[in-house]
Amino acid sequence: MFTRQLLLGTIGASAGLIVSAGVFTVLISVGLIPRFAGKMHVARKIFILEEMVVCGTLVGGFFSIFSDWGMVGKFVREHELFGRNATQGVWNLIGTVFLIIFGVFAGIFVGCLALAIAEMLNTIPIFARRIGFRHGLGIAILAVAFGKLIGSLVYFTQQVYLYGG
Repeated sequence: MFTRQLLLGTIGASAGLIVSAGVFTVLISVGLIPRFAGKMHVARKIFILEEMVVCGTLVGGFFSIFSDWGMVGKFVREHELFGRNATQGVWNLIGTVFLIIFGVFAGIFVGCLALAIAEMLNTIPIFARRIGFRHGLGIAILAVAFGKLIGSLVYFTQQVYLYGG
């Protein structure tokens, strides 16, 4: 029984290392972190940015595996930290604000990653040249971004995810 658990743990850890190595390889190959450092004018602090990406990945992986350690809301509600009647409302407000902030930053990261991959593959300039699109490429990209934003807002405000249509 112990050898089986040891084997399963080894296989799981190895698979996790392979997947995370693939993710970091993509981030390195598209040059996302150096690009962020260049845009923020903090190129001398690039190692800190890279370490924060790695730490964020490790913390996210830890909380996805050991989810009981991340149950802050359960602790707050059980111990009624904001008073007997106000705890649920305050915690809902804190959770909503946190989700909005996290969603904005996650969306920025995913958008930058998608654009970095598209730029690495030169898809945007090739597409623009093929269709004869000379002026207004920035406006077109901004229109696509706003379209995705509006689609996301409709998806979540109308709760499309609950009934799929």
